[in-house]
Amino acid sequence: MKTIKITFLALALSGYAATAQDTKTDKHTLEIKIPEVAILDIESTGESNAISLEATAPTEAGNALDFSKALNTDLWINYSSIVGKKSDPTREVTVQVTSGTIPSGIEILVAAAKDAGQGEGKVGSPVDELILSTAPQKIITEVGSAYTGNGPKRGHNLTYKLQQKKDAYGEIDFDQSGSLTVVYTLSDK
Repeated sequence: MKTIKITFLALALSGYAATAQDTKTDKHTLEIKIPEVAILDIESTGESNAISLEATAPTEAGNALDFSKALNTDLWINYSSIVGKKSDPTREVTVQVTSGTIPSGIEILVAAAKDAGQGEGKVGSPVDELILSTAPQKIITEVGSAYTGNGPKRGHNLTYKLQQKKDAYGEIDFDQSGSLTVVYTLSDK
């Protein structure tokens, strides 16, 4: 019986000695996850994202429609983007008409301004003014990991202009007045 008590005491003390061997430092693993982000929206300084462009009718016989006041600067593109430097290092914003018909004899131009500077990161670079069409066209390129800020007067201001196509005044038809749907898409390059 005495041997059993001594063996038990020896085992208990060896367990105590093992826990007494802890060091002053220890370690663990920490997993970090960064999500891919690609979000875009259109904000307005007006009451809605619906805008209107209208040529001014002449008041004197023999004069043409006046397109000089047929412009709008109410809309702003906001986006948030986190890219993968190896897999998808940059993104771009494209624009296209997805429904409705652009009236004959006129063109709708759109341009994005430089980012307003209310965000941070690698914001995109606007391209030159575009003539809207049903085909997607790049309007902002080289978007990296960035955010523009949310709301009007943040991101890229859009300028829309209505103009007559060169030598196409005879094609203009007031029955073609209507609405278009213009879609902006932030996508991997």
